[in-house]
Amino acid sequence: MKGSYSTMLAKEVKPGSVVVHEGNPIVIVSLSVQSPSARGAATLYKFRGRNVVTRNKVDITFKGTDVVAEADFSKRNVQLMYTDPTHMYVMDQESFLQYDVPIEDAEEQLPYITEGLEGIRALVYNDECVGIELPASVELTIKQCDPSIKGNSATARTKPATLETDLVVHVPEYIKEGERIKVDTRTGEFLSRA
Repeated sequence: MKGSYSTMLAKEVKPGSVVVHEGNPIVIVSLSVQSPSARGAATLYKFRGRNVVTRNKVDITFKGTDVVAEADFSKRNVQLMYTDPTHMYVMDQESFLQYDVPIEDAEEQLPYITEGLEGIRALVYNDECVGIELPASVELTIKQCDPSIKGNSATARTKPATLETDLVVHVPEYIKEGERIKVDTRTGEFLSRA
């Protein structure tokens, strides 16, 4: 873990980022933002991560303006091969190396991954896949949603829709079962028809 690191502000850290905390590489699994309760107080960013080496869970809190070092790792374009109850298996599209990722380490990303999804990248540290990075948006098919109600196409109301991966998102009322939609992988929100 020697050498120079690139840095970013804590508010720029996203799930899937690998940062250096107390000298250890930590892959960020999830985050929550705590707005200040007093004037002049800083917004706090609370991260749940996993130590890449020991695999222990870590909770870290930063102010949004704190500078965080990004761990030195490579991003490799991969393709999903298959999943089983404990692991997700991906293959490097250039070297054809195969990596396995424990399901609990990819829980946040699994609802967005379908067979043949382009743009998945493996975060590789010391020849080991420590996490998965998804494209900013993915296209998914609606498996089930309530039928649209005639005359409601101009309203801003939404309804829940279950997608092919069992992810549930809120879509505008005019969207129908069987349609393909774009979903933001960072927020889980409906973006548009595909």
